[in-house]
Amino acid sequence: MAIDILMPALSPTMETGTLAKWMVAVGDTVRSGDVIAEIETDKATMEVEAVDDGTLANIMVDAGTDGVAVGTPIARLAEDGETVEHVAAAPAAAVPQAAPARPAGPEIEAVASAPQSKAPQPVTPSPAPSVVTSNGSSDTGRIFASPLARRIAAERGVDLAALSGSGPHGRILRRDIEAAGMVAAAPAVVSRAATAPAAQGDSRVEPNSQMRKIIAARLQESKATAPHFYLTVDCEIDDLLAARRRMNDRAPEGVKISVNDLIIRAAAMALIKVPKANASWEGDNTRLFTHADIAMAVAVEGGLVTPVIWAAEQKGLAEIASISRDLATRARDGKLAPEEFSGGSFTISNLGMYGVREFAAVINPPQGAILAVGAGEQRPVVHDGQLAVATVMTVTLSADHRVVDGAVGAEWLQAFKGYIEAPVTMLL
Repeated sequence: MAIDILMPALSPTMETGTLAKWMVAVGDTVRSGDVIAEIETDKATMEVEAVDDGTLANIMVDAGTDGVAVGTPIARLAEDGETVEHVAAAPAAAVPQAAPARPAGPEIEAVASAPQSKAPQPVTPSPAPSVVTSNGSSDTGRIFASPLARRIAAERGVDLAALSGSGPHGRILRRDIEAAGMVAAAPAVVSRAATAPAAQGDSRVEPNSQMRKIIAARLQESKATAPHFYLTVDCEIDDLLAARRRMNDRAPEGVKISVNDLIIRAAAMALIKVPKANASWEGDNTRLFTHADIAMAVAVEGGLVTPVIWAAEQKGLAEIASISRDLATRARDGKLAPEEFSGGSFTISNLGMYGVREFAAVINPPQGAILAVGAGEQRPVVHDGQLAVATVMTVTLSADHRVVDGAVGAEWLQAFKGYIEAPVTMLL
């Protein structure tokens, strides 16, 4: 009996997705565990593996189609004893729409999702081109590259077969594409700049990715429904920087604690000290979180991902440093599992590395607050009536007034400031 392959739910908030690319063609033999397609969700581009064996008889959704609802049949496999032609001609069975998956732990409801569109008509793709085996390919000719690297390569016209991957087992990563793209594109850019005169009002249009659409919808909904208010404090971080240097001098091999790791630890401790700030609005109810599940904003190609450090208050600085570095690296390579970037009770957005002194972030729904962290810089301060110079970091708390009152937000900021300015208290 023919097997329908359905559009999977690859994240808790996913209701539709973009079928970015097919990795197999009609007539190909498929085994359980083979990567058959790349799907762009509201969070990342992810590889989809087959769960059944068979021969690909029909591709029902063309590559590049967006707005494909979860549970929609996207392809069909012929089992042993069935012909591809017979299976391809049979009508698709009615399949109920699958419900999006939910992570373990407290239920987090999605605030917004991309609009659904009608399922596209069956399309038979042209045969896939052969792949030249290189350092990043297998014996069967398949090139091993991250989904993000494949997408960037397609956008920039980079031939994956000509690259040597720097990832594990020769896997091609984003940095390999960027390195190749910079070398190839530099002469062309100079040539165009020299020969093409600037046209008044010149512009180009780029289609918005599924990730970009979902980010826009969720943040617009956040600003429209959550009454934001903002509280800003300055934190002197000279003692924090000195403590960080001493810890890194004595840290085991491979452990390097960053300022952001200390900020995550301080925020987690402050959330436990002021539990009313560790909450989210759910209409008739307010959800109070037991642990400080800190989401950290990571910029990726085409958008933003917020991987979560679960129960950060229970983790030491070395463990936070290891987890945060691993999550950030895999977020940029598009390798996060859905449960690693869904949920969380509080978000930290740090733009200090870009030299931004101060900013206000939009709350990551359905959370109740987000902390915007600016750069540490030397500024004049007054100590006991005397003018001095200190390294000062400005932070701004954006809070949802439906769940976090002004006094609660101020209390949380004072607790956070206390841990930052006296980092030894994080150990108490």
